[in-house]
Amino acid sequence: MLNSIFGSILGDTFSISGYLICTAVSLLLGGLIAFTTGFRSRVSKSMLLALFLIPAIVQTVIMLVNGSVGTGVAVMGAFSLVRFRSVPGNAKEIVSIFLAMATGLATAMGYVALSGLFVLIFCAAIIICGFIKFPEHDDLSRDLKITVPEDLNYAHAFDDLFEEHTRSAKLLNVKTTNMGSLFRLIYRIELKNEDNVQELIDGLRCRNGNLEIAVALPAPDGNSL
Repeated sequence: MLNSIFGSILGDTFSISGYLICTAVSLLLGGLIAFTTGFRSRVSKSMLLALFLIPAIVQTVIMLVNGSVGTGVAVMGAFSLVRFRSVPGNAKEIVSIFLAMATGLATAMGYVALSGLFVLIFCAAIIICGFIKFPEHDDLSRDLKITVPEDLNYAHAFDDLFEEHTRSAKLLNVKTTNMGSLFRLIYRIELKNEDNVQELIDGLRCRNGNLEIAVALPAPDGNSL
């Protein structure tokens, strides 16, 4: 019984009715993938449109190569390179693109029921993960910018403060400013507790002569692929 439900609806020859059924299922599942990707996330309209259409496009290409899955995958692999000419996506967007392409492959082979079950399982997993708060050390990562006078030996001037308030501190960049009379230090730190930022800044102000100090979130590159 299950084998007949999840089997292929396509015969040995191409038929318009089979193509229309597969295309309708591809569009329906593409819409579900787009909705899931945009759930609790900020995703551009063009990205959602692409996820909506990718399954139907992949399915059509696979059917046009007369059932040769290998040729179809090669063609769609070339098409997928267009993605890497645009703005880099985060991990969730890349996963959604692969999910959309896999859905198109499944519907192109006529496995419409199996592709529906496949998409439902993975979309449910994505939505569940959206509700789960995973512990991320990146949430406590900060870029610390400290301006110090030129006569301060900054190499170990803040070691005790970093040991008290951070898990790690790494000096990323040093440059001169104000005609060489000041140094600007940039550290990548991981805080022990976000509530202690004020104490850390107060301690640093006593060491750098109350010059400029800035604490900011690091550049958002941890989610990109």
